[in-house]
Amino acid sequence: MIKAIVKELEWRKKEIPDRVETIYFGGGTPSLLSIDEIQLIISTVYNNYQVIDAPEITLEANPDDLTSKKISELSNSKINRLSIGVQSFFEEDLKFMNRAHNAKEALYCVTESMRFFDNITIDLIYGVPNMSNEKWLKNLQIAFDLGIPHISSYALTVEEKTALSNFIKKGKYPPLDEQLAEQQFKILIEETKKHELVQYEISNFGKKGYFSKHNTSYWQGKHYIGIGPSAHSFNGISRSWNFSNNRKYINSIQNEALPHQIEMLQKNDRFNETLMTGLRTIWGVCLNNVEMNFGKEIKDQLIKNAQKHIINKTLKIEKNKLLITDKGKFLADGITADLFLV
Repeated sequence: MIKAIVKELEWRKKEIPDRVETIYFGGGTPSLLSIDEIQLIISTVYNNYQVIDAPEITLEANPDDLTSKKISELSNSKINRLSIGVQSFFEEDLKFMNRAHNAKEALYCVTESMRFFDNITIDLIYGVPNMSNEKWLKNLQIAFDLGIPHISSYALTVEEKTALSNFIKKGKYPPLDEQLAEQQFKILIEETKKHELVQYEISNFGKKGYFSKHNTSYWQGKHYIGIGPSAHSFNGISRSWNFSNNRKYINSIQNEALPHQIEMLQKNDRFNETLMTGLRTIWGVCLNNVEMNFGKEIKDQLIKNAQKHIINKTLKIEKNKLLITDKGKFLADGITADLFLV
């Protein structure tokens, strides 16, 4: 797998003519990689691409993988940001979500990581059945007390054909409560604001200077390449994705063929993506850019379609930007879909 990833990186260097600003080890469990494997991948990037002087290099990690030794080793590499999948600091929530780590490991790995890393983000899940608002507040307070500078937080979702889905259908667990999730989302917004974490994207909260540069590049429509199984790439006019099956991916590389499929993006697709990413952020959707990239007719239609949401105070226009309001944030996906070009 590592050899295949290195080979793909070497093959695709011409796809990124500009300097690389961020490198992100995500998807799956990259924290299982040895430090030598991580160093090999990073050195391959440096040997084949132009990289800025101080790139943001993030590694996603599960708490049960982050031993004291591993954290220390990572701190001596070029990795300068950790994204830790905590999900909750409470044992019963972690058991419900079928996480491999326990509450003690969650607290330990974050505390230990902060001894070696300044730039850390954690994931927290709200809307979990049997998680009261009081417990959600305690979860957030633990994060604030630790001094974590960035939090990514999402409502629990249940995928079909999963163990959790079957347990809910059989009545072993209560169904998801959307009203509870909305209450906890509002608590999240209020409490992060009190602790000077800016909600710069619907699910992302960071202190100034700690916004995720990598994820921000997605939301701002910058070009990127994804390496490895299931990885996605975007160049402004097309999107591609690698085979998800590990064996198919490796076989394709060994047979000297790029392991991906390509979709050319139509005008409607590009417009919808501009809305989907822009409205989720504090930067919103620039109406001048919409007119420049898609034409005045589409810009005027967007403003017209947005009027009912502006009247409902879930959208607003400020400084020629279309922005989602605090009232509209929990409903962002539905509002955005309503504005899509079909």
